[in-house]
Amino acid sequence: MSGSGLLLEGFYLMVFGMGFVYMFLIILVYAVKLMSYLVIRFTPEPAVETKPAVTSEIAPQSAENEHIKVVLAAAIHHHRRG
Repeated sequence: MSGSGLLLEGFYLMVFGMGFVYMFLIILVYAVKLMSYLVIRFTPEPAVETKPAVTSEIAPQSAENEHIKVVLAAAIHHHRRG
């Protein structure tokens, strides 16, 4: 077989291989779209739960919270000073 014959055969193989891959990907896209449509159509809607309104109650300040406030205020003061 001559060099040009091998080159032509390689070209045909490339074109057919790329064509098969392209067709497979097209079929795959439509299959995924079909499955998505079927899942959306045949699954029940999720039940929406209503939650009662949250009442805002301020918790009493504990000693630990006061300590954290003091430490944060000192850190902010130190940062702004420098």
